[in-house]
Parts: sequence; structure tokens; C-alpha cells
Amino acid sequence: MYANKLARLAFGLLAESTFKWPLTRSVSSRVKAERSLCSWTVCLHHRQNNQLSNGLTRLNVRAVSQTTVDPAEVRKFQAMASKWWDLQGEFAVLHCMNDLRVPFIRDNLLNVHGVQQLGKPLAGLRILDVGCGGGVLSEPLGRLGADVLGIDPVEDSVRTAELHSSYDPDLRERVRYQACTLEELAEEEVEGFHAVVASEVVEHLADLDAFASCCQQVLKPGGSLFITTLNKTNLSYVFGIVAAEQLLRIVPSGTHDWEKFISPEDLERLLESFDFYVEAIRGMIYNPLTGAWSWQQSTAINYALHAIKRKEEPQPDRVWAESENLDEPGRATTYS
Repeated sequence: MYANKLARLAFGLLAESTFKWPLTRSVSSRVKAERSLCSWTVCLHHRQNNQLSNGLTRLNVRAVSQTTVDPAEVRKFQAMASKWWDLQGEFAVLHCMNDLRVPFIRDNLLNVHGVQQLGKPLAGLRILDVGCGGGVLSEPLGRLGADVLGIDPVEDSVRTAELHSSYDPDLRERVRYQACTLEELAEEEVEGFHAVVASEVVEHLADLDAFASCCQQVLKPGGSLFITTLNKTNLSYVFGIVAAEQLLRIVPSGTHDWEKFISPEDLERLLESFDFYVEAIRGMIYNPLTGAWSWQQSTAINYALHAIKRKEEPQPDRVWAESENLDEPGRATTYS
């Protein structure tokens, strides 16, 4: 009874609050000048692919750990690896979130790629689900026709995901899982995916720079990156940790570390430094009374983000060579 009353009070206070953020924020692809100095980062693979036209390489000024995995987080989820498909358990909130995040991913991919096949709108698209856990998000994406690879460093979670998907014949050929880290996969899958999904993951990672670099490496040019996470605000601490973990016990105590939360602005700034541009950011809210998620105007607590990897621009030397061909009499330019 006490928990229900507290939930009503908390949700009522949030609902009555006035926020200035629009429901959907379309983001300009222009990289702002004041962001440039603090945006250089990361990983060896990104550096190798970041050659300038004059042969020089952009240098990184922020130290990184070269790994996305936090051992403490692995131990935390290892203890819950068998509970992913308990609809009333610790991951119930994630099951409910599918009502928002699956259409968000589907609709944005359709805007980019168009409908591939009636009834299976994501057919022909390869999606990487980072931190897939027990496959709660991988499975519905597979049912939409996508070829999904779910990866997770917790091997027991991967085994849970494989066992659950094996019961559905429709998923056996479309969804597969691998116990590995994102950086390990990035060694094998260069530009191999149309989309990368990291839902409720980045707030558990050890190094966001390494994460962004590896996402950039495994995505095809023009590929999409989808992230849902928590903002770093006073409200996210009150509702995401104090209320959700300690009072209402919606998720286990200790699930989140507020210091790992990131604001939409900082996340956008980080992604822009890895050749992404952010298409849209939408605020999300969970109602503990109804057990449902909904879109909202504010991004103060939870939000969803869609970013796109920039396509490579023509190299200056190639353009110059083609212009030389045009200037030379009797010599035609051929295209393959």
C-alpha cells in the first residue's frame, strides 16, 4: 500500500512538472565549433580509419581504457542471468519497454531503408544487439525479419537467450547469440551491420569512447545506432535510483550508478566525434502504476536516441584524377 501511494505521488509530481524539451527533437548534423576540441577520442581502429587527406592522423587527447566491460557490472548481471524471461521479475521493466523501443527502431530503419518485405519489414537488414542479455530485444527484432546477432559478455545470459529462442522456429535462422565483448566482435565484423542497438546498456559500460569507436567500426556507412539510457540529472537520480531501486524496488538495488549516466548533449557530442550525426532524441517515462512506458516531452530521466554513421565523402585525389581525365582531349572517363 505504501509503495502504491508513493508511486502515485512520484508520478503525479513528474507529470505536473513543466519541461521545455519537445516531444521529438530533430538534431542538426552540423558539428558545432565549440565541441571540436573536447570531442577527439578513442580507439586504435577509429584512429586507423581517421586519416586526413594530407596523410596526417587525428590525435586523441582523452585517455581510454580500450574496453567497454566493467567487471563489477558483469558480476551483477551474472547473478541475474537466469531471470531474463521472468515477466514479473527484475527485468519486467525491459519487457514493457519493448512497446516503445521496438517501434522506434523499426520506424527509423524503415525511414532509412524502406520496406523490404511485407510482414517482415526489416528483412535483409543485419542488426547487432549489444548487451543483449537474455534476448528480450533481439527476439522481437528477429520476428520483424532482421538478421540479429546478440552479444553479451555474460555467458550464462547468452545461454539463456539461446535456449529461449530455440522454442520459436521462426527465430532459429534469424537470431543468433555470441558470448563476447563489442571490441572483440569489432575485430571480426568491419562494416558488417546496418544497425547497432544498445538499449539500457551505455550506463553500465566502462568506457563510452571505446563503445562509440567500435560501433563506428562495425556499422556500414549510413548505418544506424540506437541507444536508450538515462539522463544525468537530479530527477534521474530521484526516480531512476532512489524511487526505482530503493523505494518501489522496480529494479534490484545497485543496478545503476548515477555517475555513469550521460546527458543527451554529452552523448551527441561524443557520437559526433566518431563520424555520427544524431537524427532524433525522444524522452521516455515509465509509469509504475500501469507498468507501461510512454513518450514524453522531457528527456530529464530516460531518453531514446537515433544516430547515423556518416557516409564517406569522395577522396580529393580521386576527384582530381577524374577532372584531369576530363581535361585531356580524346580521353573519356570510365566508371565501374
